[in-house]
Amino acid sequence: MKKTYMLNMGPQHPSMHGVVRLVLELEGERIVDVDAEIGYLHRAFEKHSENETWNNVVPWTDRLNYVSPLINNVGYAMAVEKLAGIDVPERGRYIRVIASEISRVTDHLTCIGATAMELGALTVFLYLIKGREYLYQLVDNLTGARITTAFTRVGGVKGDLPPGFAEKFREIAKEVRLCVAESDRLLTRNRIFMDRMEGTGKLSPADAIAYGVTGPFLRSTGVAYDVRRSHPYAVYDRLDFEVPVGSTGDNYDRYLCRLAEIEQSLRLIEQCLKQIPEGKHSLEPKEIKYAFEIQDAGKLGDTALLAKYAAKVDQTLEGMSKDDQPNTRVLDRKITLPAKESTYTNIEGLMNHFELVMWSWGVKIPPSETYFAVEGGNGELGFHIVSDGGDGPYRVRCRPPCLFPMSAMKKLLIGAQIADVIPTFGSINMIAGELDR
Repeated sequence: MKKTYMLNMGPQHPSMHGVVRLVLELEGERIVDVDAEIGYLHRAFEKHSENETWNNVVPWTDRLNYVSPLINNVGYAMAVEKLAGIDVPERGRYIRVIASEISRVTDHLTCIGATAMELGALTVFLYLIKGREYLYQLVDNLTGARITTAFTRVGGVKGDLPPGFAEKFREIAKEVRLCVAESDRLLTRNRIFMDRMEGTGKLSPADAIAYGVTGPFLRSTGVAYDVRRSHPYAVYDRLDFEVPVGSTGDNYDRYLCRLAEIEQSLRLIEQCLKQIPEGKHSLEPKEIKYAFEIQDAGKLGDTALLAKYAAKVDQTLEGMSKDDQPNTRVLDRKITLPAKESTYTNIEGLMNHFELVMWSWGVKIPPSETYFAVEGGNGELGFHIVSDGGDGPYRVRCRPPCLFPMSAMKKLLIGAQIADVIPTFGSINMIAGELDR
């Protein structure tokens, strides 16, 4: 009988993104058994959510898959809206799709770049992270933050697209496509990269379905399941896009699927920017006052002309004025925050704002429960939410897409070489914040 020995990879290891531990039983360099131990970044997302009001959960969703936070924001908000029977304005739905697809591109760029770096292709990592940086600047412009976006609200989004957003995106899309093309030339037919990726980490379609795997991981096996196509939400049913699939279900196919999905996401954003209905989102400069000027005038009783002015606010509050709201949010004072002009200039608006953000007040949803899922960067991201009629969720359960391929680690690695752990684990794109919630 051959002698085996145990080897720990993680929880602190350069290729174990975040914190996770693999306990490997080895015979020489061949993997005889593997045990994946998770839980090092358990943040109790569900329990935190059950102690917040409906809207206050949104910032917690940023920290699930923090590489694509906007998709998390959208998924949670749509689950609550399904529970409450709320229908978001059309422009708001388009903006959610735009935000989600930007996040999907940043997610795939990070996954491919990090995997390439761990296999020695540092230049590819730099190219792709440069592309991601352009998109992060766009996200910052849209939401006021790069990672902790908290962009959606129950009933809509935080604000309208900032002025010039479409033009900026078109410029950035060129740069992202250039970065992807450069990386494609360096990697896709690279002998070293192919030797490490082709035929390693294989999973059959039947095993992938049995383990509950979704996203690019499932599609690499040839199963064309995509929540955006199978269960369309927002405005995906009006958009033309392909669902790239592989044939062998190995690490190389997963790389090719993600690479192809980047282009599909860029196409989706371009279509949204063409189709998005027009809506007035700003006033003439002479009609705009700084928020503090409006506030001071109200305190001095100089209120006669306040109703005609829009509030000029800082970047993080842009798009939240009275003229933007009808296009991006539900106009129901029991659900969505009032326009900044109302909050600043009259006691009713101020009270309305306070009541919506205070515990024991805010949005109330009748007792019921529902499940809603969106297509996350790693697959089906779902939220099961229960309401007891209060101002926040009674129970929340998240379906994190990267949990399922992690549970299939034995299938992926037993019989492989120890060097195969790196590309296989990289192709899972494990994000600890999502995995452990």
